Order: sequence, then C-alpha cells, then structure tokens
Amino acid sequence: MAISVGTIFKERKYPFIFTLSLLFICVGFLLLTNNQYSYFSISDLQRLRSVSSSSSSSPPPPPRSPEVSSTPITGMVQDDVVSLNGNDDSAVAELNWELCKGPAAVDYIPCLDNMKAIKALRSRRHMEHRERHCPEPSPRCLVRLPPGYRVPIPWPKSRDMIWFDNVPHPMLVEYKKDQNWVRKSGDYLVFPGGGTQFKEGVTNYIDFIEKTLPIIKWGKKIRVILDVGCGVASFGGYLLDKDVIAMSFAPKDEHEAQIQFALERGIPATLAVIGTQKLTYPDNVYDLIHCARCRVHWDANGGRPLMELNRILRPGGYFVWSATPVYRKDERDQSVWNAMVNVTKSICWKVVAKTVDLNGIGLVIYQKPVSSSCYEKRKENNPPMCDIKDKKNISWYVPLDGCIPQLPADSMGNSQNWPVSWPQRLSSKPLSLPTEPDAEQMFYEDTKHWSALVSDVYLDGLAVNWSSIRNVMDMNAGYGGFAAALIDQPVWVMNVVPIHVPDTLSVIFDRGLIGTYHDWCESSNTYPRTYDLLHSSFLLGNLTQRCDIIDVAVEMDRILRPGGWLLVQDTIEIIDKLSPVLHSLHWSTTLYQGQFLVGKKDFWRPT
Repeated sequence: MAISVGTIFKERKYPFIFTLSLLFICVGFLLLTNNQYSYFSISDLQRLRSVSSSSSSSPPPPPRSPEVSSTPITGMVQDDVVSLNGNDDSAVAELNWELCKGPAAVDYIPCLDNMKAIKALRSRRHMEHRERHCPEPSPRCLVRLPPGYRVPIPWPKSRDMIWFDNVPHPMLVEYKKDQNWVRKSGDYLVFPGGGTQFKEGVTNYIDFIEKTLPIIKWGKKIRVILDVGCGVASFGGYLLDKDVIAMSFAPKDEHEAQIQFALERGIPATLAVIGTQKLTYPDNVYDLIHCARCRVHWDANGGRPLMELNRILRPGGYFVWSATPVYRKDERDQSVWNAMVNVTKSICWKVVAKTVDLNGIGLVIYQKPVSSSCYEKRKENNPPMCDIKDKKNISWYVPLDGCIPQLPADSMGNSQNWPVSWPQRLSSKPLSLPTEPDAEQMFYEDTKHWSALVSDVYLDGLAVNWSSIRNVMDMNAGYGGFAAALIDQPVWVMNVVPIHVPDTLSVIFDRGLIGTYHDWCESSNTYPRTYDLLHSSFLLGNLTQRCDIIDVAVEMDRILRPGGWLLVQDTIEIIDKLSPVLHSLHWSTTLYQGQFLVGKKDFWRPT
C-alpha cells in the first residue's frame, strides 16, 4: 500500500522520519531568521523591546544566543547589500538646506555660540558665558567648509603637524610663540610639544611627574586622566605613548580654537568649563587630574571648582597642579597658595609630593582620601557631606555642589578598591558594575558580542576605509564594548552615554576608557569636522520619540569630517527614516543585511 507524506505525519508510524522532518523545519526557520537577529546583543534586544513596547504590541523575539553568527558578513550575496540613494521620502525631499550665517559660521557650535542667550545673562562672573545655552528650535543650517579645506593628515603624523587651512586660526601662534605651543610653517601648523610649564618639552615633563611620584606608573596604575585647561593637548597627546588616555578640555575662549587644534591632531579633547554646573562625568572615575597653569581659581565660589574635581576623582586618585603659586614667593602667588592650602585641607586632600625642576618650574601632587575617617575628624563640618538621598550620578545641567560626596563602598561597607592594572583592566569586572545576579554575566556576554561583531562585520565586512579613521564617537556606548573591541586599532573612542538610557558611564571609565553624558536632542560640545567615524547602535528609535531625526542628522553632519563615516545598527523602520535625510545631504548610503547602515559624507555644501 502506498504511503503518503500526509499519512506519515497523521499516523506518526515512522518516528525517525517524523523527527528528521521537524529538525529540517526548525533549521530552515533559524536560517531565515538568522540574518535579522544574529548581530543583536542582549543589551540591543532590551533596547529594542523598550522602544517597541511603547509603539507596538509585538516586540521582536529574542535570539537563542547573544553570540554573533559564525558566518561572516563578507560571505553575503548581493541581495544583502542595498544602495539607498534613491529612497527619498516625500517630506525629506522638500528639505532646502542653507549654510549657517555669521562671521564665525565655519566653526559654529549651536549650544556655545548662542549670542542671544549669552547677552541676556545676568552675570559672567563664574564663566556662565562659556557654558551651554542651546537655541530653540535647533538650527537646521549646515556649517560651511573653510576655504582650502582638505582631507586631514593621518595619525600619527597629525600629532605633530596639521593643515593650516583646516583650522585657519593664527592668533595662538602669535600669542604663544615663546612657549612652543604651535608654529606656522608653510601650509602647516606644527606642534613642537612645548607648553607654558613644559620648558624642556612635554616628554620631559611627563617623566618629571613620574619621577616625582613613582607610584603613578603611567599606563599601569594610572590609565584615565583629565587635563584641565589643556591648551593644544600636547600633554594628553604624548601620554598616549605610555598607554594613558587623557580627556583634555578647555573652554571656547580667547585661546582661539585650541580644542579644535587638538582634535585635528587626533588627540582626545572636548569643550568644557568649570563654571556653575557640574562637568558631564560621573563621580569617582578619573585616576588623575592635571592642571598646568590652567587659569582656574580653585578657591572661588567657596571652593566649588576644586570640590568638583574631588567629585570626579577616584578615591586615592591624584591631582597634579603646576602653577606659579606652587613655587613663587611674591605676595599674589603666596595668597593663592594659602587659599589652596585651606581648600585642600577642608576636603581632606593631602600633599604627597612637592618639587621644583632645574628650570625653576614646580608642581605639587595631592591625593584624595580612600576612607571617610578624615571627614569625620574635621573640627568643622565645612564643606558638609552631601546628603546621599540627593545623589544623582548623571551630571547633565546640574549645579555645582558645595558639599563632599560620600565615598563609594561595597555591600559590606568596605572602601572601593583601585582598578586592576592596564591592560587587564579593560576586560576585568568593573568596580561599578551593578550588583544584580546576572550583571556580571551580561557584561562578559556584551564584551564577547562586540568583539565578534567588530571583528567579523565592522572591520572586515563593511566597505569602510579604517586606515583613514582616527577620531571615533560611539553615540550610545553601553558598557563600552565597541571601544574595547577597537583597542588594538590606531583610533580613540569618545563613549557617549545618552541621558535617557541606563547610566553605564562609570563602567566605561572603570574599564580604562573615556566618555561623557549627552542628550542627542541637542548639539554636542565639539567643533565642526572633528570626528572620522560616528557609531550608533539602537539609539535612534527611543531618541526620535523625543526629537526630530532631521535635527540629529544635522548634528551628525556638523561634527563629521568630509570623507567621514557613519555606522548605524538599527531597525529597518529607523533606517528608512534616516536614509533619505542623509541622501538629501548628499551622503552615500548602503544597507547591509537589513540592519547595518553605512553612510559616507562628502565635501558637498549648499550654495
């Protein structure tokens, strides 16, 4: 009697064939769905679920494993690669781009150049005019290119010389000509590695600090530092040779374009000021903070500027201060020194080294306490200890405190340890990782996910010219897995933790990486044309519920260099919204496997 397929399944008389058939069906289903979900990490899927739950009743199903597929993206068939240049949305097609106007339009930073808001300030005493004042609505003009702009000089040559036409600001050349900050030589700006306090060059100065206090151990114990009032960031630039990464910052002030010089050189830097608001970093994250004639009045406003450094300095961390009050004996400098003694004593900082070099340049090194015993023994509770109920780690538009934060402790009340030495620090369990039972497992799985994704997809599978990339920004950094996976590449990564997502920035610093808080509905504190690559992983779905994707695209266009790259991993719905906006800006766009959008900016500007 003939046996039909229907009879086999109905009567189940041949269990082996029945089981094998079911197996083929399951494998086929997994193969069909693999392209859509194989490159999602656990954290990606959580973000997707949080976005889709507010807009849809059927979130995407989680994969069986967070690991990246073993099949590399380089093996794609042509159908997996789609050019999106013709996909114009009708509303986007009506966009009429214009250039930003004004004498400083070539370097326009919307939240720092809002002259209407700055003119309306009641006071500038505490650098209020150098803080953020974002215009509303966000401007949709495009920043023009400087005449003669060209592709930047690649790293590492760029550390020592850049094209003058890319940053055509001669004021600092004249103003600091006797201090070897920067010189103009033909078509180039040349950086000899000098500085106000670096009479024998920055490399000698770096060695001088370590000889003064050998326990510093650049690149081992000390990995993440903050350089306050950094000038052209030569200090941070040369510390990279010692496996130290510095967040160099200075305000946008009369020292024309110093941060723009730093970023053009390929050195990590940002615009910031210690004024009336907290810096955009968590508590207890920097191993060392440095100030060489940084022109900050540390005792001003009741000592709040120095208390802000105390907030972000890791317990047991160091503050290196090289300034004339340390080694000059005139009345003015001695007055500043005495004021500094009073403030540092009140916050329990102790002097661990003080010296003067052969050129008469001196420095003092302070250390923050590791326990609360000194605070408890003070004769006066001034400044007071902060109320732990008011603790908020995300310091976004938060006024400076006039109090001392409680020192971090573990669940048993013990003082927090120092991170393990670099480079083991990058892959070890971060000190600030949440104490939930599955947090450590998720951290290691996230690290594994990004290592595979960057290796299999970003470096080998997408048409990105990594040899042209130095300055990278991860717009939604999570645990910093993307940056960690790039650690062996000649790039540095600014890890951004958006203010509307879970706060993971302390974890990023614990790993020996740098980052900042930001709200992508506003412009960032950086000059135009300062990043070679922007990376966004499942950022835009949540973000576009708060602001327009066109405004986000305008900011991307502002901070990305001509010839720079955008890598977006997101849902096809978000990609379909973003692609036509980028196309209207004359960017080329390509979609890989329905979830990786690669955009490339060119030199086009509206006329």
